[in-house]
Order: sequence, then structure tokens, then C-alpha cells
Amino acid sequence: MPKLRTTLRTLTAGLCLAAAFPAHAGPEVLRVHHFLPTGSTAHAKFITPWCAKIEAESAGGLKCQIFPSMQLGGSPAQLIDQARDGVADIVWTLPGYSAGRFPIVEVFELPFMITTAEATSRAVWDFVQQHDRKEFEAVHPIAFHVHGPGHFFMVKKPVNGLDDIKGAKLRAPTRLTNLMLASLGASPVGMPVPQVPEALSKGVIDGAILPYEVVPAIKGHELTKYASEGDPGFAGLYTTVFVFAMNKSRYDGLPENLRKVIDANSGAETSAWIGKVYDEADGPARKKLADNGNAINTLPAAELEKWKVASGSVAEQWVKDVSAKGADGARLLEAARGLIATHSR
Repeated sequence: MPKLRTTLRTLTAGLCLAAAFPAHAGPEVLRVHHFLPTGSTAHAKFITPWCAKIEAESAGGLKCQIFPSMQLGGSPAQLIDQARDGVADIVWTLPGYSAGRFPIVEVFELPFMITTAEATSRAVWDFVQQHDRKEFEAVHPIAFHVHGPGHFFMVKKPVNGLDDIKGAKLRAPTRLTNLMLASLGASPVGMPVPQVPEALSKGVIDGAILPYEVVPAIKGHELTKYASEGDPGFAGLYTTVFVFAMNKSRYDGLPENLRKVIDANSGAETSAWIGKVYDEADGPARKKLADNGNAINTLPAAELEKWKVASGSVAEQWVKDVSAKGADGARLLEAARGLIATHSR
């Protein structure tokens, strides 16, 4: 009898799910495009599970066709326009790859802002809803998130202080991280992460600033010898903002029940979940470097205080830049810091 009751409950649940999602011509197949390989945290730990979740919750009404490594063509900087124009239905990318186009959300890429990726990702979502909807009005945002604190990965020598990066050619991902490196005396070289392996192997750059989690995916542990991380009790050197966004017409054209599934897997909680995925990916990636024999050293808080002072001009410049465009830069910076602090408690 217990077995029969279990079977009946299962059949009843299945019938209820089928009623909620009536049959139609076929599943809505969403083309999801991003710039990293299948072994990356983004593809394996976030995008693929997210797609599996919406498929399950829609009883197969939604399915994803994922295109990693820019398989639909174009460059990482063009992904946001691919979502806008319908080349892809959903994209995952960095607003910062389009320099100057999303200046408000850049605030989270200022030096020494990030605590954890989970808390900071939740803060980014809230910030955009409260202060920055206009920058993303051409797409339907599903989530915003950041990666864990960035560190130095060097080919020939470790970073123990500012003197070690003066004049060094260092990769940076975005406009503000380039400004930060310049303020610290380095020679920044801006490039998307897929270009980093070739630039390291050919000696175009002396090192790169990256989060731990992405290093194994681009073979950074094999192409560099030294990792220099910040004191874990100090705010992170930098992070970058990512957006997971959908074509507006594609979203609006979905049946209401399927839009509800997308909505249930969007927003602050989804953003925080993605951030947590990135937090959890840093540890295993760091271990991979250590197991490979890469030297890892920690920059003490006293040293980082000097870096914070030296890079203070970057925040001042950001406030000036966005204020020149009509925004209240000082208020927005205070709001971003306040949201991070609130969600870090």
C-alpha cells in the first residue's frame, strides 16, 4: 500500500505539471551564447544548470541550445548587441567589454569594492533596479553578478609590492581596471579573457589580473608561475560585472506560463546564486595552481592600504565622468558601497 500511495502521488504531481504547461507545437528553444569554453565555471556550473532548471520547471516547454566560445560568431564585446538584435536569445557577457557604454554599473569595478561574489552580485542587481535600469533597457536582464576578488598571475616574478608591477605589461578586462593598474604604475593592456593565453605564451604581457576560478579554463596555471593574492580580510583588489540577458521580443513572445518560469529564475536570488557559484569555484582553482607547483603569496593588509590610497584617483575620476553625463556620481558610489555593505552582513 505505501508503494501504491507513492505511485499515485507521483502520477498526480505529473498530471498537475502537465496541466500547468499545456501541450503546444514543441518546446521553446533558447539559443544561449557566451565566450568561454565548456570547462569554464560559467558554462559548467552556472549556465548549464540554469538551463536544466528552467527545462525541468517548464516540464520541457523551455530548452536551451548553448553555444560556448563564440560559436555563433562575433566578439565578446558584441554579445550584448546580439541579445538586443536577436542573433542569440540569451547571452552572458561583461558590460565592461563595451568601454564607455555602461558607465553607471562600472562603479562595482572600482578598486577595493568587492567583499564576496555572492554579496556583491546581490548588490549589483539591487543597484541596477534602483539606479540603472536605463543602461539595460535594450535587453531583458535575467541576472547580474560578479566574480570573486581578482589577483595577479605573473610569468617571471611574484608581486610583493608596488615596485614589482611598475612598468609591467599587465592584462586588465575593463576600462576601470585599466585605470587602476595605471594608477599603480603598471602598463595596462586591455583584452577579453579568451585572448589572455596567447598573449601570455607570446610574451605580449608579463602577467594578468584574473579571478582564481577562470585560471584553469584558460590554462593560466600552465602559462604563469606566480600568483599574488590579497589579504582575505581586506576588500578585493577588483571584480568585474557580468550580465545574463535575454532578447526582449523573445521574452515578451513567450507564453505567460513560460515567462513565469524565466521570472522565477531571474532577479536578486538568481544573481546571488551565481555569485555563490563563483565564490565556491575559487578554492578548487587555487588548489590546482598549488598542485601544479605555482608559487602563491599573500599581499598583507598594510601593503594593500598603500595600494588603496594610490588607486583612489580612479574613484574620483569615475565620479567626475558620470557626473559630467548628468548623474550624481558621488551619490551612486555611496549607494553601491552601501548595498555591498548591507548584503555582506
